[in-house]
Amino acid sequence: MRDPLLSVHDFSIVYDVDPPVRAVKNVSLELQRGEILGLAGESGCGKTTLAYGIQRLLKPPAVITSGSVLFHDANGEDVDINGLEAEEMRRFRWDKISMVFQGAMNSLNPVATIGSQLEDVFEVHRPSLSRRQRREEAIELLDLVKIGAQRYRSYPHELSGGMRQRVMIAMALALRPQLMVMDEPTTALDVLVQREILRQISQLRHEFGFSVIFITHDLPLLLEISDRLAIMRDGEIVELDTAERVWTDPQDEYTRTLLASFPRLTGARGVVRR
Repeated sequence: MRDPLLSVHDFSIVYDVDPPVRAVKNVSLELQRGEILGLAGESGCGKTTLAYGIQRLLKPPAVITSGSVLFHDANGEDVDINGLEAEEMRRFRWDKISMVFQGAMNSLNPVATIGSQLEDVFEVHRPSLSRRQRREEAIELLDLVKIGAQRYRSYPHELSGGMRQRVMIAMALALRPQLMVMDEPTTALDVLVQREILRQISQLRHEFGFSVIFITHDLPLLLEISDRLAIMRDGEIVELDTAERVWTDPQDEYTRTLLASFPRLTGARGVVRR
């Protein structure tokens, strides 16, 4: 049964430079409630620009030139994201849609404790909470991402890269959003830590029922964790299907080229000739 959370229709973004660059070209897609949608493609294909545009996080010279973005709230209300005023959009972000930015684990304030940075989210978006309640919420988030309350007073430099990334995920989950956008969240982590983070994202998704747009150039990773995959090339989505069908029966030549570019663990060994 279809239960859409986000509907993007005919969405285009241009970088208004000389000459103009069409970064996203007439993209249409639908994200289902509770779904992980993988967004893959080579660097510069428009993945991050699309994600920023959906949340109206673009900065000049990027301009949305066409299209609509509808958010189908769990309360039954359809929200036209492009039509929200600036203050309405500020309240909408983090509450309904949150984002883990590329390189996010290095975005923490180095002179503030982990606990205080988590509390800042509640201070801004839940001002009715008391100081004690904000502290309790922050500790609960640390437990949720398996860091533990003992790190509440730690500074970012006292945490490993994987733990800092978990803090950013906790921050994105603070207000229990319905959609989390993750832009290359595991790129700088080693393989074992990547595996732990991905496992945790999957567990949290099942526990809270939020949807995920997961952006990366790592197609094998997306094949493993995604329900569906959108393949982007030169600002366009060239293939959109279930992860299984993209793997077993890719329809677009570019998708087949991407799949072929990753080494296989099985098969005949080649010979390097000098």
